Amino acid sequence: MPHPTQLYQHVPESRWPIVYSPRYNITFLGLEKLHPFDAGKWGKVISFLKEEKLLSDSMLVEAREASDEDLLVVHTRRYLNELKGNGHERDFMGDKRVYIMDVYNRHIYPGDRFAKQAIRRKVELEWGTEDDEYLRRVERNLEKALQEHQPDVVVYNAGTDVLEGDRLGGLSISPQGVVKRDELVFRMVRGHQVPILMVTSGGYQKRTARIIADSILNLYGQGLIGPQSANVSAQNSDTPLLPLEVP
Repeated sequence: MPHPTQLYQHVPESRWPIVYSPRYNITFLGLEKLHPFDAGKWGKVISFLKEEKLLSDSMLVEAREASDEDLLVVHTRRYLNELKGNGHERDFMGDKRVYIMDVYNRHIYPGDRFAKQAIRRKVELEWGTEDDEYLRRVERNLEKALQEHQPDVVVYNAGTDVLEGDRLGGLSISPQGVVKRDELVFRMVRGHQVPILMVTSGGYQKRTARIIADSILNLYGQGLIGPQSANVSAQNSDTPLLPLEVP
């Protein structure tokens, strides 16, 4: 018998396929301002999109919080208690239905050597990699990944810690390079008639919210997102998933 859950909900066609909750923004007596991660960047992204008249509150899908019972459908109690920095790679270790492609600075990631074994396509970059090389390698490897496996859905981890000046990412990608990367990934995946879920992931500079908003505006302008673009359906439930992690 399926586990009863409140996580699934009907989404009217008037709403965009953008999931957001104000609870994403973390505050703690102002101490969050001392952390390198902008804990309020998601709220800033939504604010920027509202300022551009792209969105209103009535167009958003509000996220619902998963209960322990929901999480235990796919995780063990031990895992939830321990919660280790490379979860999806450990979760899908040895699962041939799932294909993980990962693009990263090879000098700093991943430190978890065991989890690294789960990465089917490793795209390892050098310190200071810039736009042209980065975009070329993302495009070439994504095309090969989509040829090797025909996924039901792509989970696109669209990190912004690749930006020049990010002390933790160690790469040198421009804001324009991030926007081009997101457009490239969406064009390629949608070109294969595959649904894509984008999550914003890491990024440790205050300017990342503006860049994410600019990328969403560009995706909309290119016709790659919006209510009309949410109708791509999966063809075969037996084909493997293709989570992408782009730092």
